Amino acid sequence: MTKLSVNINKIATIRNARGGDNPDVLQAAIDCERFGAAGVTVHPRPDERHIRYADVRAIKPHITTEFNIEGYPGDSFLSLVKEVKPHQVTLVPDPPDAITSSEGWNTLKHEGFLTDILSGLKDAGIRTSLFIDTDRKMIEGAKKVGADRVELYTEPYARIFPEDPDKAVADYVEAAVFAREIGLGLNAGHDLDLHNLQFLIEKIPWISEVSIGHALICDALYYGLENTIQMYKRKIHLAGK
Repeated sequence: MTKLSVNINKIATIRNARGGDNPDVLQAAIDCERFGAAGVTVHPRPDERHIRYADVRAIKPHITTEFNIEGYPGDSFLSLVKEVKPHQVTLVPDPPDAITSSEGWNTLKHEGFLTDILSGLKDAGIRTSLFIDTDRKMIEGAKKVGADRVELYTEPYARIFPEDPDKAVADYVEAAVFAREIGLGLNAGHDLDLHNLQFLIEKIPWISEVSIGHALICDALYYGLENTIQMYKRKIHLAGK
């Protein structure tokens, strides 16, 4: 069954708006695990405008669930993940000033760069995933540079879904089938929510992991974090029936 990894960046954003330690990011990570999440995701950026490098170091010893660190593979990021050694590192092509991830890797243009980085992460014993669009050539390139998994960038799916779910998911099914055929593991993330999650997994039941942050934390404002995590897990469970 697909695993739910909760991205807690938005909790850190709220904390940073006032300073101090409220809400407590470490406690949020522990609680996500306690409330049933199969993973915790963080995306530290160089300016530390949400998750800080210190948060990453603090979280790792206190959770037993899967720890996924996302980010652009700059020198400071790579030093951090090799120190912390999470279960998975998801590389994204964001420039440092990006508000959020907005596209997948061009694995052909950055072949040499990614090959070297992924090799180093594998040597450190870390599973690797590349944030990727549904383009078949880019997925094939991800395999060539040595990624273990790809994470499909699902913002286009989420945008089209309300008007035409079948159209929205078509390219993702094709991409997912191809990734499986060439031996890549499959994750998905970006703008997934309680409305579109179940349909995506029904169509692509071999997705290993979905990483969900913004929508889940927004829902938690109304439903509470524990209840919200269970609601998302219920959508995943229903998709598997």
